Amino acid sequence: MLNDTNPLNQFVSLPKVELHRHLEGSLRLMTMSEIARQHGVTVPDTTYNLSGLVQVQDQDPMTFTNFLDKFKTLRLFYKSPDVIHRVTREAVEDAAHDNIRYLELRFTPVALSRAEGFPLHDVMDWVLSSAREAAQKNNIKVRLIASVNRHESPELAEQVAWLAAERIQDGLVGLDLAGNEAEFKSDPFHEIFKEAKQSGLHVTIHAGEWGSAANVRDAIENLGAERIGHGVRVMEDDHVVALARERSTAFEVCVTSNYQSGVVGSLTKHQLPGMIEAGLNVTVNTDDPSVSRITLSHEYHHIFEELHVPLDVLKNTVTNAAQAAFLPEDEKQELTALLKNEMTL
Repeated sequence: MLNDTNPLNQFVSLPKVELHRHLEGSLRLMTMSEIARQHGVTVPDTTYNLSGLVQVQDQDPMTFTNFLDKFKTLRLFYKSPDVIHRVTREAVEDAAHDNIRYLELRFTPVALSRAEGFPLHDVMDWVLSSAREAAQKNNIKVRLIASVNRHESPELAEQVAWLAAERIQDGLVGLDLAGNEAEFKSDPFHEIFKEAKQSGLHVTIHAGEWGSAANVRDAIENLGAERIGHGVRVMEDDHVVALARERSTAFEVCVTSNYQSGVVGSLTKHQLPGMIEAGLNVTVNTDDPSVSRITLSHEYHHIFEELHVPLDVLKNTVTNAAQAAFLPEDEKQELTALLKNEMTL
C-alpha cells in the first residue's frame, strides 16, 4: 500500500485518525471569500491577500502572537446558521478526503456564537447536525469536543459543559480547556471538569505548550485529563513524564503548529521523537489545518522526512490515536482492527 514513489502520496493513502483539530482553524480560503462577499465582511478582495490574514505564511514571524492574530480575522466569518453549517460540513469533508477514518473535531461554542449573538445551545446543535450529516455522506466516523478558554469566565465554561453533557448521545463526547495557559491558571475550572467527567464527558486539556510541564501534571491530577493537547514541554520534567507514562495519558501532538507558533525553534528540533523514545503515548494531529496550510498527510510527511521517525512507528501513532479515541471500548477495538488490517495490505 505504501510503495508509492512520492512520499506525500504514501501518507495520503495511509488510513488515519485525528484527535486534535479545531473547527475554527479549518475554514477553506475560498469559502471565506464567498462568505465575505455574501455578508459584507470587510477583508481583502483576493484570496491571496486574504490568505495573509488567516493563514501562516513562510515569511511570517513564527510567534504565538502572529499565530493567534489569524483568529482575529477568522472570528468575523460566523455570520449565520448557514455559515456554521457549511464550515462544519466542509471540515468533515476535508478530513475524509485526506483518508482520515475517525475524526474528533473540537469547536468553541462561545467563539462561534459571539459574532452575531447566537444562543450557545443553537450553535452546538448546528455543529452537531452538520457534522453528523457530513460524516454519513463521506463515510467517516466523527465525534465532537466542546472547547472553553482559560481567559474566559468559569461561569461560561460551566454553561458550555452542561450543554455538552446534555448532548453526549448526539455525538458531543468531550470537553476541552484551551487558551493562554502561561497567564491563566486552571484552578477556577477544576470542579467544572470533575463534574463534566462525572456526567460522562471525556476530558482533554491544552497543557505543556505555552506553560511548563507542571501544567501537564495539573491537567492530569486536577482536571482529570485523559489526553493532553500538545504537551511537548512535558519533556522538561522526568517526574511528569513518568506520571503520564504510568497513566497512559495520550498526547495530541501538532508539530507544524508548534513550529509556527514559536513553541519550538524549528521543525527539526521538535520533541516528538524524544516523547516517543520516552515511552509516551503519542498521536499526530494538525491543530488548525487551514491556518497552518497543511493536511494530516503533510504532518506525517514532515515527521517522516524531517524528524526521521520510521514508518512503522508512525503507523503505531495511528493505532495509538484509535485507542485514545473518546469512544466506547468495543468501537475503539473495531476501529483499531480496521486500521491495522488496512495498513498491512
